[in-house]
Amino acid sequence: MAKPSILVTRRLPDAVQARIARHYDAEFNDDDHVFSTDELLERCAGKDAVLPCHSEHFTAAVIDQLPASVRIIANFSVGVDHVDLEAAKQRGIVVTNTPDVLSDATAEIALLLTLGAARRASEGERLVRGGAWKDWSPSFMVGTQVTGKTVGIVGMGRVGQVAAARFRGFDMQVRYHNRSRLAPEKERGAVYHADLDEMLGQCDVISLHCPATAESKGLINAGRLGRMKDGAILVNTARGALVDDDALLDALRSGKLAAAGLDVFNGEPGGDPRYRELENVFLLPHIGSATVDTRNAMGDRALDNLDAFFAGDAPGDRVA
Repeated sequence: MAKPSILVTRRLPDAVQARIARHYDAEFNDDDHVFSTDELLERCAGKDAVLPCHSEHFTAAVIDQLPASVRIIANFSVGVDHVDLEAAKQRGIVVTNTPDVLSDATAEIALLLTLGAARRASEGERLVRGGAWKDWSPSFMVGTQVTGKTVGIVGMGRVGQVAAARFRGFDMQVRYHNRSRLAPEKERGAVYHADLDEMLGQCDVISLHCPATAESKGLINAGRLGRMKDGAILVNTARGALVDDDALLDALRSGKLAAAGLDVFNGEPGGDPRYRELENVFLLPHIGSATVDTRNAMGDRALDNLDAFFAGDAPGDRVA
């Protein structure tokens, strides 16, 4: 019996690619370049499945042009905003993701961004590395202390709950906004806010952990930034589309916000170049899941979904 054929759009960990090669007739992207739309469609020809990352965009137009052979898109990601799920459903293409396995790694980055933004880590690192650190005084590099402050979690799903646990390690009070209230054992004492706007003004740090959808695009806009505390910090490890860049840049320049920590951006890779001009932004290149343990686990999760599908079973992480 012939092995199912699969296109793997990006270079994956060696252990994951070895597992793929054992069980599938795979085409790999060994030089790890980003496919153009035309190349993506060309390479999908004759394939039964695609294993993409968030760097490949399966818009309705792209899905409409996929060859009839493609039956499943098994994403190497939790977020699926790069796939038009409704278009996939209409074509009868199954779509899966990789939840759970990157919660710890992403929560760690949320803490890193919070501390980096609060304590002016980017600015300080540049001073030392550039040889510009010449003196010390009580007023030198004074930042914001987060211990004992209040954090607001926007999106209390898997990652949000783990991030909340990590913030509690700094004795921070946790508040959260979610589509629905969690059970008490999952809240662990966190204060629920059905109204996001009402929560914003009570938090020293706002950490974004909700998915990017049509409804959440631009969720953090000028109005909501205006409702945040003066001197608050915004952290985003979810998706860049949640934030109105013009509004956030204005808030950072004016001092309305003390700082921001960003791992995700509109227009990746690169993001809005205006952020690079500001000292009060701690920037990372979308590395929330970038640990060996997590990337291997993501690959195994994606392959578990593929294995189930081709065995005639329902994939555990089906989203469309």
